[in-house]
Amino acid sequence: MKLKNYLLILFVSMLFSCSSQKQDPIYKYEGNNLVFYELADVWDEAIPLGNAIVGNLIWQKEGKLRFSLDRADLWDLRPMENIDFDKWKFQNVYEHWKSDEYIKVQEVFDVPYDNLPAPSKIPAGALEFDIKALGKVKLVSLDVKTATCVVVWENGAKLTTFVHAEKPLGWYKFEDIPVGVEIELVSPAYNRENTEGYTSQAKTDLNQLGYPQGEISRTENSLTYNQNGWVDFSYQINTRWEESKRVLTGCWSVSSENKGWEKTPKASEVVAKNMELGFNSSYKTHLIWWKNYWKQSSVEIPDSVLKRQYMLEMYKFGSAARADAPPIALQSVWTADHGKLPPWKGDFHHDLNTQLSYWPAYAGNYLHLEDGFLNWLWKYRPAFKKYTKDYFGVEGMNVPGVTTLEGKPMGGWIQYSMGQTVAAWLGHHFYLHWKFSMDRDFLAKRAYPWIKDVAVFINEISVKENGKRKLKMSSSPEIYNNSAEAWFAETTNFDLALIRWTYEKAAELATELNLTDEVNLWNEILAEWPQLAVDQQSGLMFAPGFPYNESHRHFSHLMAYHPLGLYDVSNGDADKTIIDNTLRNLEKEGSAAWTGYSFSWLGNLYARAYDGENAARVLKIFAECFCLKNSFHVNGDQCIAGHSNMTYRPFTLEGNFAFASGIQEMLIQSHTGVVKLFPAIPADWKDVSFNQLRTFGAFIISAKLEQGIVSEVEVLSEKGGKIILENPFKDSKFNISKEFTFDGANLVIETQKGENILLVKE
Repeated sequence: MKLKNYLLILFVSMLFSCSSQKQDPIYKYEGNNLVFYELADVWDEAIPLGNAIVGNLIWQKEGKLRFSLDRADLWDLRPMENIDFDKWKFQNVYEHWKSDEYIKVQEVFDVPYDNLPAPSKIPAGALEFDIKALGKVKLVSLDVKTATCVVVWENGAKLTTFVHAEKPLGWYKFEDIPVGVEIELVSPAYNRENTEGYTSQAKTDLNQLGYPQGEISRTENSLTYNQNGWVDFSYQINTRWEESKRVLTGCWSVSSENKGWEKTPKASEVVAKNMELGFNSSYKTHLIWWKNYWKQSSVEIPDSVLKRQYMLEMYKFGSAARADAPPIALQSVWTADHGKLPPWKGDFHHDLNTQLSYWPAYAGNYLHLEDGFLNWLWKYRPAFKKYTKDYFGVEGMNVPGVTTLEGKPMGGWIQYSMGQTVAAWLGHHFYLHWKFSMDRDFLAKRAYPWIKDVAVFINEISVKENGKRKLKMSSSPEIYNNSAEAWFAETTNFDLALIRWTYEKAAELATELNLTDEVNLWNEILAEWPQLAVDQQSGLMFAPGFPYNESHRHFSHLMAYHPLGLYDVSNGDADKTIIDNTLRNLEKEGSAAWTGYSFSWLGNLYARAYDGENAARVLKIFAECFCLKNSFHVNGDQCIAGHSNMTYRPFTLEGNFAFASGIQEMLIQSHTGVVKLFPAIPADWKDVSFNQLRTFGAFIISAKLEQGIVSEVEVLSEKGGKIILENPFKDSKFNISKEFTFDGANLVIETQKGENILLVKE
């Protein structure tokens, strides 16, 4: 699509979007909160509450208020029956590809993933409240600052409900109810005919899992559901309530157990204990957690649409990430409640999804919540090494691109679900954690060992031709889908960027640890790999001989630019020309085949190019057209405005969190080692500020832009060391509470651990 036509369609669609929002009587936004005038009638538009372990979607079904409950570790973990590494190894895949018999590979790896119901994430069940006697709903709201949902009826009845920030439970409190509210516990359709529709990608029924239907038991004021799953797995839902003087107060929990897992209390035990503590006591500790969460960082930007979406994304991040929880899966703790398996089985996709989901943890200053991702990867490092040996037949470590809760491969399109550089991209998160935290213990015990393992694997899997290294065959997510053509004879820019980055950073971290021999080894291997494929007109290519010449959702060919930073506009004219040509070509080929996360990622790409106008433009398209009313990213263009030919609505979270990262990239960047403030904001953003964003070097920075001029900057040095700050005051005079030197346009400041430095424009 030509850029001129693209912009015309954008203008028309924005008018349509604004007009439709003004006329819609069902909902509005108040500040950064969600406010509806009726309960959602589909699960994926529900109010989301969660704490990364348990979650709740609040909506109505057939006239009843419904809590769709979930727990992160509810998984059917049966082995993927088609994956047999005694029969099929990477070498076998290569041989079938070379001999034009790739259909056999598809039959073994691709077809079963699509047709078999498990392994898969599974839903928990639901609580339903008969609210017919309460009359018409007046208001449904989500307060993001307190993670609380309130429903108010026209007769004055009120429901306050929340998922506790730190405990595996939720609370509900009905007040001023004229009559009692009947409560039911609804189990998923594991062993009964499915009559439910679906609103997502998945079309496989839960009843295909073959579970016996669980039992629901009831007492006067409690409900308990016990469900057995595959082999030794089981879970329990329990709720209890109390009624007095037109008030009904209750608590619910979901627990799970499996052979070999750490023993945890059953849901009934959790609920009983917390009912003794009471609603008010629980709510108080919940509010303290969320108050501290929002104190970690904040941003103020003048665009109300982008600000609201940012707040909703960071709210969901606080609801989906914890140090002691599994990583953020495709839908986190909001598994589809439609009688089917969740989109793409709700699994862990490591060819983009988990990676993008943690981008806002770094500059956003939430490293402690990102720990859950890295802890999980480290926990299953032995399993990943075994997979590497079994499938690839070499030492070192790689990670399956699509995994279960326990890190086992699930198959699918194996160019990506069993790709050769999955662990390298995951290694980028270990590197970022080190650079943003400057935790030397983490560097020595986790970051370098992970990247070293990946470097060993790539060294063993690669081959040499004409003095240069290459992969036997290579791929670029998800170019040409799962066809034989999706394998390239030359190393793709996606794989090559990750390979070059791995050796570059292995050498960098080994230098930091004074491992001279290893520094030399990694640099020698790096020199044996070619440079990336670049076309003079279109910029970065898919692979040598394959320019980016068709619209595609996954910007895998751009890894070297973002997020890896091997190319950067700050490197000089050569890099800037390549980046400008690449971005221009992306727009030229159009967005017909993009999904929502494409726009989020593009916002980051434009921000890295210091192009605030375009960064804001594409992020706004994402917010207005690729998200539902509750802010869930649903991949397809819901405006039907020509932004994409994809108009479906499978809910996944990576686009949401990449959006938040895009806003952060507009406000602060430090990936080059130089901290830049407000590097990519639109010209009409005159009053902007942020509080406590984090940079490379473990510096916590707050800054204000007033009437287009930086007025104040505060730097907290968490670990000490040198900060290089691009002079935010330009030619204006300023006062600083610390001695500094100039290095060109940059301020160089030596800091002490825990030191605060204030810079103020005169």
